[in-house]
Amino acid sequence: MKKILFACLIIFAIPMSHAFAQHSDESGYLKQLRAYQDSLAELGKTFVNNENDLERKNANYDFIKTLVSALKVPNSFLFPFDSLKTISILNAPDNRFRIFTWHLMNDDGSYRFFGAIQMNTGGGLKLFPLEDYSPLLKSPEDSVLSNRKWYGAQYYKIIKVDAEHQYYTILGWKGNNAESTKKVIEILSFKNDMPVFGAAEFGLSKNKKRIIFEYTRQASMLLRYVPEQELIVFDHLAPADDTHKNDPKSYGPDLTYDGYKLKNGHWVLVENLDMRNVPDAHDDEYIAPKRASKVEDNSNPTGN
Repeated sequence: MKKILFACLIIFAIPMSHAFAQHSDESGYLKQLRAYQDSLAELGKTFVNNENDLERKNANYDFIKTLVSALKVPNSFLFPFDSLKTISILNAPDNRFRIFTWHLMNDDGSYRFFGAIQMNTGGGLKLFPLEDYSPLLKSPEDSVLSNRKWYGAQYYKIIKVDAEHQYYTILGWKGNNAESTKKVIEILSFKNDMPVFGAAEFGLSKNKKRIIFEYTRQASMLLRYVPEQELIVFDHLAPADDTHKNDPKSYGPDLTYDGYKLKNGHWVLVENLDMRNVPDAHDDEYIAPKRASKVEDNSNPTGN
């Protein structure tokens, strides 16, 4: 009887000790990730708030290196990094991947964007860096791009579209320069397990691979997804007067609204929307972040 009891204790002890070891490892990983998060938070405040251009760029460079190190920690995909208020982190609705995006402002009021896509592998790290190629793109609305030639933006919404070829629609704040701001409706898909940006998913137009809005920096623009109606709603932009119709930096909202409605797996333009039928229209309005001491108040994608 004693031998049987001893054998049973050994059998039950093995999984318990294994679970303890596993728990210890996970606790160690969690401790590492929290330490990395603290470092990233401080670096993020520096590259947003520091008045010195070189200091901002150096902090951003260190941020990138630190983020990659953090993501190499086992189970990092499960860690939310929710203390980082200077960047956007979005999980795909199906949890297939998540996207990190952020911006660095130059002294002249222009922006450069940075990012990465982390795939949910359930194991080792699979990471695609996003390299902002915007200044070299002659026709960004018409271009199909890769992660190495990315139309940089800071994303704030991902919409999964279950069409014949599954893809994701992403809303982003683009920034631009001292005179104008841009926003973008981006299309992301995967081909041979590689990210592809841009696709002809906008109605009958085969040329438009993404939608880009430009307007005066003094204005804010609504660009929001309404899931109840499978509708992307946005302010209709118009020039201040007819003499500026070819000058997007003078454009601003004219108090009317258009949208893209999802129909048969494609986004179809709908004009002159009745906003009374669009609930909470301004909940996800995103305006240009401002440099300030309270970073967390100015980098919130859903803030006004």
